[in-house]
Amino acid sequence: MTENISTVTEKRIEVVKRETFWYNLDVSSKLKYRKKKGKKMMKEERIEEIAAQYPLCQYNFLDTKELVFSEQVRYICETECPRYGKSWACPPATGTVEECRKRCLEFEKVFVFTTVAEVEDIANMECTLPTRQEHEKVMRAIRDEIAAEAEEVLGLSTDSCDFCRECTYPDAPCRHPEMMNPCIESYGILVTDAAEKAEIDFFCDSNTVTWRSEERRVG
Repeated sequence: MTENISTVTEKRIEVVKRETFWYNLDVSSKLKYRKKKGKKMMKEERIEEIAAQYPLCQYNFLDTKELVFSEQVRYICETECPRYGKSWACPPATGTVEECRKRCLEFEKVFVFTTVAEVEDIANMECTLPTRQEHEKVMRAIRDEIAAEAEEVLGLSTDSCDFCRECTYPDAPCRHPEMMNPCIESYGILVTDAAEKAEIDFFCDSNTVTWRSEERRVG
């Protein structure tokens, strides 16, 4: 999919809104799975059994080939996000967009899910941002359960990792790689496009926060 500058500019507001709503109100997770020789793919039914244990709002499955990777998304990260170059979960630590694309395409399926939280006003970041933590707990729990049965899991979640007060990037390795999941947009993924293809809502109303994440599994 080739995008011209005008099209990307029009989508820019959508991307920024997603970062606000997904990371503050509604979070979705995508689970990517890669099939290796001699290993059976984890069936979608088993993923749904795991997901049923958690308070998800919506979920769906996509083929990784359906994901759209855009250099323009990376450009927005570089020019507008204060976390760029300051976290292992963000560019340039995550690699180039092409490297991220190839990494994702090693998996066959993506599990996309969202959770929601209610706040008085989503524009109030002091109320909205803290709701992200509950989504992250759900995302990590689902990821870990899948990882226990799959050969490999790649999780992409909401916004930049904030597990540590100050990230070690770029001076030292990540302190808690088992807790860190790169931001979806850090991979250059056009989130609005993925949500539409998965038929998942990315905005409810001014009092509901939607959070999203992505995970991919091997085996």
